[in-house]
Order: sequence, then C-alpha cells, then structure tokens
Amino acid sequence: MRRLMMTATVSLLAMTVAQADVTEQDLANDQANTSQIVTNGMGRHLQRYSPLETLNKNNVKNLMPAWAFSLGGEKQRGQETQPLVYDGMMYITGSYSRLYAIDLKTGEEVWQYDARLPEGILPCCDVINRGAAIYGDKIYFGTLDARIVALDLKTGDVVWRKKIANYKEGYSYTAAPLIVKGLVITGNSGGEFGIVGEVQARDADTGEIVWTRPVIEGHMGTFKGEESSMTGTLNATWPGDMWKTGGGATWLGGSYDIETDTLVFGAGNPAPWNSWLRNAGEPTGDNSGDNLYAASRIGINPDNGEIKWHFQTTPREGWDFDGVNEVVAYTDKSGNKRFATADRNGFFYVLNREDGAFVNAYPFVQKISWAEGIDENGRPIYVENNRPGNPASAADGKKGETVFAVPSFLGGKNWMPMAYSQKTGNFYVPSNEWGMDIWNEPITYKKGAAYLGSGFTIKPLFEDYIGSLKAIDPDTGEVKWEYKNEAPLWAGVMTTAGGLVFTGTPEGKFLALDDETGEVLWSFQTGSGIVGQPITWEQDGEQYVSVISGWGGAVPLWGGEVAKKVNYLNQGGTLWTFKLPKQLASSN
Repeated sequence: MRRLMMTATVSLLAMTVAQADVTEQDLANDQANTSQIVTNGMGRHLQRYSPLETLNKNNVKNLMPAWAFSLGGEKQRGQETQPLVYDGMMYITGSYSRLYAIDLKTGEEVWQYDARLPEGILPCCDVINRGAAIYGDKIYFGTLDARIVALDLKTGDVVWRKKIANYKEGYSYTAAPLIVKGLVITGNSGGEFGIVGEVQARDADTGEIVWTRPVIEGHMGTFKGEESSMTGTLNATWPGDMWKTGGGATWLGGSYDIETDTLVFGAGNPAPWNSWLRNAGEPTGDNSGDNLYAASRIGINPDNGEIKWHFQTTPREGWDFDGVNEVVAYTDKSGNKRFATADRNGFFYVLNREDGAFVNAYPFVQKISWAEGIDENGRPIYVENNRPGNPASAADGKKGETVFAVPSFLGGKNWMPMAYSQKTGNFYVPSNEWGMDIWNEPITYKKGAAYLGSGFTIKPLFEDYIGSLKAIDPDTGEVKWEYKNEAPLWAGVMTTAGGLVFTGTPEGKFLALDDETGEVLWSFQTGSGIVGQPITWEQDGEQYVSVISGWGGAVPLWGGEVAKKVNYLNQGGTLWTFKLPKQLASSN
C-alpha cells in the first residue's frame, strides 16, 4: 500500500465546508442531484442519463478543457473507471488497483491509495478497475487480488480490507461495488479459471459478511454465518461434479431496483467453454443441459441473498457469451416498468421488472449465426451446426470441428455500459460487428490454470468498421441511427437532457453526438484510446463533463486479427475534464 499526500494547504482546502456523510437517500436521488455523482451508472438504475441541459446541441461546440490529471508512473493501460463527484472532490480508480482523490476545481491530487498487489495475480482481461462506491464517510473499491477495501473518504486511510476470494485459484475483482441498505455488495471475476461466481454482502462499517449467494446450482449460500439455502437444485442442469468448477463469474457488478427491492446481477460463462464437457452439446428437450445459473440475469433479495428470479440469455452456452451485461431499469412509452439488457450474444432483451419475465428480444448486431432468433419464452432458437464441434468425435480426439460464429466471444456488446435517454426513450448501445473461428479441445480442471477447452480467432465482419454505436427503440428494436467506427468501441456511453450522447473511441476521440440523428457535434482528441465512462455534473452554475483516457482492456489482449488492426494505439492514463463557460452557454 502507498498513500501520497499533497501539500497541507491543498488537503485543508478540500476538507473545508465538508458536507454530511453520503446516505441511502443520496444514493437513491443520485440522478436528480446534478451537483454530485455518488453511484456507478449515475443512478442506481444505471441509465447514465443526466437531466442537465445547460450544455446542448447548439452550444456543445463551445465545450473546452478545464483541467487534466495524469495517473502518472508506468502503469498506463486499461483505464475503465467511472469518476465519482462529491463534496468538492472527484474520485477515480486506475489500473493496477489504484484510487485517487482529486480537487474538483483545480485537478490537483489530494491523496492516492495504491494497493500492494502480490505476485501471481491472474486477471483475465487486463489490469483494469471500473470504479468505486461512496457511502457514509468511506469509499470502497476492489483489487485485482480479489479484495475489497474501505478507505476514509477524506484522508485515504484504510478503514478495513477483506478478502473476497483466493486469487491463487484465479479469482480477481474489477467492478465498482454496489451499496444497498448499508451493505457493500460485490461479485467476483475469474470465469476462465473454473471459479464459482458469487455475490457477497458486507456490513459497510465493519466489512463483515452478512450473506453470500453463489450463482451456480449446487452451491450453498450463507446468511449471518450459517448455511441458508442451496442455489438451484443439485445436478438439475449440470452433470456429475462439473458444477463444482462451473464458472458463472459475477464480474461486472450489479444494479438495484428500489421499486421492486431487488438486486440484479449477471452471471458469466459456464466453465469450461467446451459445452460438450458440460453435457450441453445436444438439446434434450428437458433443459437438463442449461447449466444454471451461468449466462443469466438473477434477481436477488438484498436483505438475505435469496434468489427471487432468473432469466438465462444463453442456455447450453458454448461461445463465451457471458450474461453479465448491465441491466437498466426504465419505464417504457406505455408506462410499463421494464429492464433492458444488451447481451454478449447479440440480442437486446426487454424483461418485466417485477419478476424478470421475458417480454421481447431483438438482434442488435448483424449476421448472428449461432441462433435464428429468440422464441416466445425467451430461449434461443439454435443453429446446431454453428456450435463448435465435439473433440471426442474428431479422429485424433484433440480438436473438434471449427465453426465461424457471430458475434465473437467479446460480444455484440461487452462490459461497456449503454445509456438510456428519458428524453428520446431510446437506448444508446456501444456494439461491435465481429465474428470468430472457434473450436473445442479436451480440457481438465487444474486449480489456478486456464479452464477453456476452446481455441479462437476474432475477425472483423466488414472492411470499413467494427465499432457501432446504435440508437435503439426498446419497444420495437428499431435502430434509429448508427455511428460507425473503424476500431472496436470499448467505452461507456452517457446521455443528457440537452440532447447529447457522449462516448469515446480507441483512436482517442471523445465525442458528443446528436441524440436524434447521430451527427457528431463535438470531438476532442485525448491522446490515447478511451475505454472509460463519461460523467457530467453542475458546479458554480456551469456544466462539466469528464472522461478518462487510456487504451487497454480485453481487445488488445484477446482480439486476434482485430487486435492487429489496433496495435498502433498508444496506452495512457489521463483524466480529462471539460466545461461550458457561462459566457458561452447561450452561444449558438
């Protein structure tokens, strides 16, 4: 651990006129309070929508840099954080499990926490961190060695530090924690290592575990230190002992729907990738090969960790189509309370918020090959000859038949969060048009070793673009407009009441687009690829926008032929903050 303090003057200045501790009410009202951002997603429903309209289509051309902050050092890769804004400070996480407190007016560092990471950590998809959580007088974030840390919000001193899981077995943690009812709620990462996905709830003051909920059937949950209930039914959808190393990492974190009092977490791919080993290669008609609750969205009671409902987007999963993508709560044009989620598998799903029941699904990327569509129950209509072949059927028993599957395992959409506009009623989905050669191989589980049983090479579908930001009507699935980008899109999206959609590109451009047409209205070159998450807030009567720049993440590590197309991009670590000056706010 390392903590750097700036001068006493800066520290005292930042602590002057301190606000009260962050409360449950502050978290619930985060979207409406435009002077601060204290939740991941700019509101618990994850809409990433701001009611601010000072900055709009007419004056966004006047948006200009206010300050920039460098994360410093040699750790310049994979900056995926979403900043938080509270009490005159901005808080960001950085790659390699770092946390910074920055003076909101000057951009100067007030304190820094640098986790002491041990040798031998096993992060799947780069050394990233996606953000922190604020509650009371503390700030919480996770580390690559699968720990959760609580720090004093004003000083950066460690209050408590707890182990989520054993990093030597392949576990890690990269998501922003979730705060609900005084509990710090976390998932876990490591689905490529045969771990078991789980959600844990801790007392925010002490860090002591209140409940745990594994998301693979057969595993036992706990409540207040005692066994509570089994997840699912043992061996109902998993053969033999495969459930013991079943994957289903809850690696993106969750959301909280206050109206139904429900946590919603996604579970990742089942392990191993080779679906034939999980007895899921051929349809049986009785759903016995579904491998619950992997590749699913799961509704959980926040008080005790009991599962309320589940919806599995890809039963019999065999392409690494995780089910972790964010679930956004919204009200549709007819007044129905809905959830929306854009899945790795290429389909955009609408669910009922009361019970997670399937409402509708639409393809949002092109040339989907693994399924013909989604049936009336929400189950995929499989194209069976597009499942990677069974190695046991091969002459040498070493490699099953290769298929070209669309989308690739990095997904029609991956982790990068979409946004919903209350103004247009549309979702703005960062997607990618790519496929993959994929084949299955024999594999046996070994603790701490990769547990895939597959090989793959990602390839672009089109010569002129891969990334595609799409405006989607959730009632019809209609794509209202599309912004195409040569490189894959890997950054978050934000919308505003001013009619703007913000996102970034790997080529380094921070963009503001017209929410109705997709026209680019403003662009700024940040110097490195953007894979972070933009925010906006109001300060002293002016509207500000921030985003972090720093290329990295899964694409350059796993991207195959796509990675070769973007290997010229520079890594980085700079937080950019822009503002619309008052004198230019009315300029057209």
